[in-house]
Amino acid sequence: MKETDREAVATAVQRVAGMLQRPDQLDKVEQYRRREARKKASVEARLKAAIQSQLDGVRTGLSQLHSALNDVTDIQRSLADVSRDWRQSINTVESLKDVKDAVVRHSQLAAAVENLKNIFSVPEIVRETQDLIEQGALLQAHRKLMDLECSRDGLMYEQYRMDSGNTRDMTLIHGYFGSTQGLSDELAKQLWMVLQRSLVTVRRDPTLLVSVVRIIEREEKIDRRILDRKKQTGFVPPGRPKNWKEKMFAILDRTVTTRIEGTQADTRESDKMWLVRHLEIIRKYVLDDLIVAKNLMVQCFPPHYEIFRNLLSMYHQALSTRMQELASEDLEANEIVSLLTWVLNTYTSAEMMGNAELAPEVDVSTLEPLLSPDVVSELLDTYMSTLTSNIIAWLRKALETDKKDWLKETEPEADQDGYYQTTLPAIVFQMFEQNLQVAAQISEDLKTKVLVLCLQQMNSFLSRYKDETQSYKEQHLRDRQHPHCYVQYVIAIINNCQTFKESIVSLKRKYLKSDAEAGVSLSQPSMDGILDAIAKEGCGSLLEEVFLDLEACVEDAAQHDGHVWRPPPAAKQHLSELMTRKWLLGSNAVDTICVTVEDYFNDFAKIKKPYKKRMTAEAQRRVVLEYLRAVMQKRISFRSAEERKEGAERMVREAAQLRHLFRKLASGFGEDADGYCDTITAVAEVIKLTDPSLLYLEVSTLVSKYPDIRPWSPQAPNMGRVSWG
Repeated sequence: MKETDREAVATAVQRVAGMLQRPDQLDKVEQYRRREARKKASVEARLKAAIQSQLDGVRTGLSQLHSALNDVTDIQRSLADVSRDWRQSINTVESLKDVKDAVVRHSQLAAAVENLKNIFSVPEIVRETQDLIEQGALLQAHRKLMDLECSRDGLMYEQYRMDSGNTRDMTLIHGYFGSTQGLSDELAKQLWMVLQRSLVTVRRDPTLLVSVVRIIEREEKIDRRILDRKKQTGFVPPGRPKNWKEKMFAILDRTVTTRIEGTQADTRESDKMWLVRHLEIIRKYVLDDLIVAKNLMVQCFPPHYEIFRNLLSMYHQALSTRMQELASEDLEANEIVSLLTWVLNTYTSAEMMGNAELAPEVDVSTLEPLLSPDVVSELLDTYMSTLTSNIIAWLRKALETDKKDWLKETEPEADQDGYYQTTLPAIVFQMFEQNLQVAAQISEDLKTKVLVLCLQQMNSFLSRYKDETQSYKEQHLRDRQHPHCYVQYVIAIINNCQTFKESIVSLKRKYLKSDAEAGVSLSQPSMDGILDAIAKEGCGSLLEEVFLDLEACVEDAAQHDGHVWRPPPAAKQHLSELMTRKWLLGSNAVDTICVTVEDYFNDFAKIKKPYKKRMTAEAQRRVVLEYLRAVMQKRISFRSAEERKEGAERMVREAAQLRHLFRKLASGFGEDADGYCDTITAVAEVIKLTDPSLLYLEVSTLVSKYPDIRPWSPQAPNMGRVSWG
């Protein structure tokens, strides 16, 4: 108590200190005292009320305990009286055993009398039930079957109660009602037949399906009642439980599986499109069946059967099993595409499970995949492997076909702009396009993989293409009269290179989301390099044709036929006439050179601009280089300053003539084509020099302006290297 008092005093002091923190609060001391007095009085009143309530409860409890004690005493006396009476009546109960047995027998006889009419009428009811089943009156047949089973089960139950070990009487009753089980089986067959045709029946005669469901529901209720009684008595009639609801779903499941499997009407041997046809039939059947189930069948079944959800699950599982079977077969590449497109896209599209008529009951986002990711991956690997082999074979065949065209005696076809071309680029990229469109139907990832594969094989193909064009050139050089249209087909090959480059860029732009996707852009520089090398080699081959003819051109250039001019074997060599005495006296070698070059370039006009531009510049470089080589070879010695002046002036005129030619050939390229020809003019200025003291200065100026004029070699860049003396 002392500790409590101290705590109370400390608390009070703390509260008073809190109230009197400021001087002006001293004026409210009396007010605080009255407030605390009121609180104290209130607390004391509540304490008194609580104590009084506790005292009243204790008083009431004591009173109830006294009453309970009296009741217990009375019960104890009553139990003693009952015990005494029970001991006195034991002998009396034992003397009533015969009465008990008589009651049991009476109960059994009463049940027998009650079912006597049914017992005697069993054969007749069996016949009537059989007739009703054959007539299709399933509900009436089931009602009579239930009466038979009820009579049988009642008799067997009474026998079980009287003597559960008496198997002879049980067998006798079961044998008498033996036809009942056969009727049950026969009725079940009819039910299953209706269920197997339920999707057809529900459209023609939904009442028949409703009758089947009602019969199954009756049997389910009887099964539940029998199982509940089994827990109490242990008795189960023969043939129970029937579990017809479970069997119904099993029948529907088998029906769905059979319907899916039965849609394959063709084989690969009879129809190459067998799988496409098979999948389309499955799609149509499944969609139609589910729409019927959603709109009609759900009205024939109780809601707790969830018939549509169960049918949807059955169809999904049957489809998954069927797709697994198809995937395990040795499918061709196009069949793999058809299967994966159907499984990954068609199945969840608006053409099937995503159809508006199935919404909202069918949510495609909740459907499990028909094929596992491992199976899909394996199919894709097989497809990519087969596609790789096919692309290689297709490219090889396309190249062989193109090579045969090179040997034709007719010119290649021209495109809408008049440029020569062959069908090779169109064939190759049409094949690529078809495979990419097919891959895009399956997935974006496969589309990218196929594009990578196409570009990789294109890279290898271009290397082979380059080798074949080189062989084509070598074959022509062995006999320049064959092939007849060599120049035209080389032009077509050059144009093909530009078409290939444009098609590759177009293909990547169309089928790639970004240039960096999958690293595909890394393939482009390599292919561009090969194509440029092929085109460069082709341009070089054409220029070789020009210069081979220039070395053997005739003096009369007017004899050319308007196409690529082929001089006769007896022609003179006009390139060798340059800077000779004959040239100084009036040779028309440069005229013939200009006519020949222009004549060739009339055909070269059918080369596409990027390569024609390079080829024109290269032709000018080589013509000027041949001219300078003639100068440096000192084929002529001028006898006087007058001859030197005349030769220099002729060089200036011929430089202007060549300049005019190449300006004409380069028209439309937007670049100055005079640079090379100016070299001839510069050399002419040195030749016509009359003051020997200025020779060194002029030569130094020429060499500084054209540093490549030095000892010549075939590998020299730019103008080529010629010796200056």
